[in-house]
Amino acid sequence: MKQTDLFVKTLRDSPKDEKSLNAELLLRAGFVDKLASGVYTYLPLGLRVIKKIKNIIREEMNVLGSQEILMPALTPKENWEKTKRFDVAESYKIKDEDFVLGWTHEEIVTPLMIKHILSYKDLPCSVYQIQNKFRNEPRAKSGLLRGKEFIMKDMYSFHQTTEDLNDYYEKVKQAYFKVYERCGLKETYLTIASGGEFTKEYSHEFQAITEAGEDNIYICNNCGLGINKEVKDSKCQNCGNTSFVQKKSIEVGNIFKLFDRYSLPIGLKDEKGNSVLMGCYGIGISRLMGTIVESSNDNHGIIWPKNIAPFQIHLLEIGGNDESVKLKAEEIYQILQNKNFEVLYDNRDEKTAGEKLNDSDLLGIPIRLVISKKTLAKNSVEFKKRESSEVCLIKITDLIKYVEQFSE
Repeated sequence: MKQTDLFVKTLRDSPKDEKSLNAELLLRAGFVDKLASGVYTYLPLGLRVIKKIKNIIREEMNVLGSQEILMPALTPKENWEKTKRFDVAESYKIKDEDFVLGWTHEEIVTPLMIKHILSYKDLPCSVYQIQNKFRNEPRAKSGLLRGKEFIMKDMYSFHQTTEDLNDYYEKVKQAYFKVYERCGLKETYLTIASGGEFTKEYSHEFQAITEAGEDNIYICNNCGLGINKEVKDSKCQNCGNTSFVQKKSIEVGNIFKLFDRYSLPIGLKDEKGNSVLMGCYGIGISRLMGTIVESSNDNHGIIWPKNIAPFQIHLLEIGGNDESVKLKAEEIYQILQNKNFEVLYDNRDEKTAGEKLNDSDLLGIPIRLVISKKTLAKNSVEFKKRESSEVCLIKITDLIKYVEQFSE
């Protein structure tokens, strides 16, 4: 895409009312626009990142055998009354109507399954959705980390036996670690936490380590299990070790064994009259995007991991309107596109070299290529990885091979 066609305007200065780094950088770089506290519009660059995160999650959930559905966000009051969650503080209720804006979907997916689980032969099964959720969040001051409207993947599994639920639960744990690794999070811990509204048992969170974290977790020095400070005991619940290291972190996912918490009051049973056992598994997609920004940046801007970056390559034309530079930049742009690279081509005439370089750092695209009169004189392109300070000249004839090497 040519940058002159891109619906994005970067900001020189940080928004004055933003306290979180993820909101500051995403707003400055033109990935999102803030409509209200905790409510954001995803602009073209931000939506490209969101779509890539969604695709990674879809691939890993599909490997588990889960099937994607899409449930309504507008949900009837009676479902929530059955589970005694109609009056919880998180709910947005429609005034003078008997509906709730969905902040989670146990109350919707469970009655749906009554129509589809007719015998033990229909078990186990699993469905997931990717959908906007609505939550009355009183602390919506952390950018994408705490939204009143946010994008979430929620998955639900249904089982006849506890053993089967446990088995699937363990598979989901591994799938979640794959998601975070593919999204570029470098340090994520499985963490024991309270079950909250969902279950009387412990649940599990996935916590990404970052100094900007809202949470404090204790990590066992022996087995590496994380423990949320809300449930911390004097020893590790997994191995009995008593030595921990404390780190700041951001929650990027959670999983719960629901057992019959929702199937019993709603009446989801097998043909023998036994309540079907359930598990639920959530990843806040917009929250994950914000967490990645919090954990992957420098003083100049965002540093996107390559799997979720909006583009693979940022091609900068720095020629002072020199026609030979323009022609060669256009030629390289077309060659890269023909090789199926995702390229953002900064062809803006009104911007200085310094402005283009600053914007490139702010946007955080993994590879930067610069063509100028100086590089063209050597039949070369300047190559730089966003995460590195090293700059080198690459012969134009070797460019494709070189870029392919760093894009794998």
